[in-house]
This record gives sequence, C-alpha cells and structure tokens, in this order.
Amino acid sequence: MLGVGIHAIDMDTALRESERLLAGDCKGYVCVTGVHGVMESQDDPALRAILNQAFLCVPDGMPTVWVGKLQGFRNMRRVYGPDFMLDMCRRSQVRGYRHFLYGGAPGVVELLKARLEIQMPWLNIVGTYAPPFGPLSSTEEFEVMNRVAQTRPDILWVGLSTPKQERFMAEYLERLDVKLMVGVGAAFDLHAGLRQDAPSWMKTCGLQWLHRLGQEPVRLAPRYLKQNPRFVWHMCRHMTRWRTNAGHAVL
Repeated sequence: MLGVGIHAIDMDTALRESERLLAGDCKGYVCVTGVHGVMESQDDPALRAILNQAFLCVPDGMPTVWVGKLQGFRNMRRVYGPDFMLDMCRRSQVRGYRHFLYGGAPGVVELLKARLEIQMPWLNIVGTYAPPFGPLSSTEEFEVMNRVAQTRPDILWVGLSTPKQERFMAEYLERLDVKLMVGVGAAFDLHAGLRQDAPSWMKTCGLQWLHRLGQEPVRLAPRYLKQNPRFVWHMCRHMTRWRTNAGHAVL
C-alpha cells in the first residue's frame, strides 16, 4: 500500500469544510495532492505523515479520483487547487476573509495580487512574501513570522512545488498566526497569467500533465517519466488489497 489517505470529497465539501475550520477555533493545512505527491510519499515516510495529518488532503488529479471511485467512493470528485483558490477568494466577498500569498519566483506574488484584485476588487490580500529558493534563514524566518503576525490573515496560500509546500505548512502551521494554510503549487503562475491552464477536456480525461509537459518540458519530463508509470504499476499491484478508512481513499 502507498498509505496516503485522500479525502473522498468534492469541491463543495472541501470549501464547506474549510469555512467550518475558519469559523472555529482550530488550525489546519490543506494538501492538494495528485500523482506526484502520492508517489513522492511512497519513498518518504515523513512526507506521507504530513499528508495524512492534513486537515484535508484532497484529490487534485483525475487519477486519484479514478482510484477513489474504484474503491467505492462514487461521489468523489476532483478538487483542483487553482479552482479551490478562486472559489475561496470569491466566498471572501461575503465572509470577509483576509488572504496572504506566500511563494512563487520574484515578482510573481505581486503580479498575482494585482490580477486577483482586478478580478475581485473587494478581495482583501493583506500581505505577500516571495521566499528564497532554499530554506529560510533565521532573518527571513523572523520577517515572515512578523509580517503574518502584523497582517493576521485567515488564509495563507502557499505557492511552492510539492513536496516543499507540504513541508513548509507542516513546519510553520503552529508558528504562524493564521488559521488555514493551503498548498496550491502551480495556481500562483496560472492566476498571475504566466502559464496557461489546460482545456477542460484534457482535465476530464486526465491529460493535464501532458499540457503542463508541453509548457515546462525540462522541469517536468523527469518527474512524469518516473512517477506516472510508477503510479500505474503500484495501483495495479495493490488493487486486490485496497482498503478504505472513514471517508478516505487509501492510495
């Protein structure tokens, strides 16, 4: 077994559960997980624990949804990170959520902030931070913690690659003054207008990876050539021993 419990939910349920957390006294992080995250966790017990300890670990890719349906979760649907981000931002018009953008290459978060505010003028983005490529220094860590403490966001969007964003959320959830952290990866570049999203038919057919490969072949080819065949092999290998656990599809 791969041992990652993906919540067998749909977009509406993910949004509703996130709003429930924001309305209460708890904190949590959301992992938006597809084939890459599942397979990285196969080789990394620490990452697997991070995914399994998430407030929500939602099915970002169609292959994870298909496996969930084969396990009996007929109502399981894809919770696509960029769509989840926009939907939570739209709900802020009524809820008044405060947002913080963390991640991206230099200049991306500023561009993302500007574009989101054009689409949703009422959106309250209270802070941004573009981290360095490597680990935060003690000075940078203090700066991030201070900015978050001063701006007091409700949601901190983390736009880093997997597994970096998952590790960041797990490490800093209790150290940052924010209720909900969500790792949305490529959503930053998409919503900043730096990358085109795949057509709907490619998403439905599970071919979004091919569209992304065409845009970033050097970075993504090694990942897809390694992880996609491994995912299919492991799913076939463990098909007769699948188990489910309290609303989770176990991959």
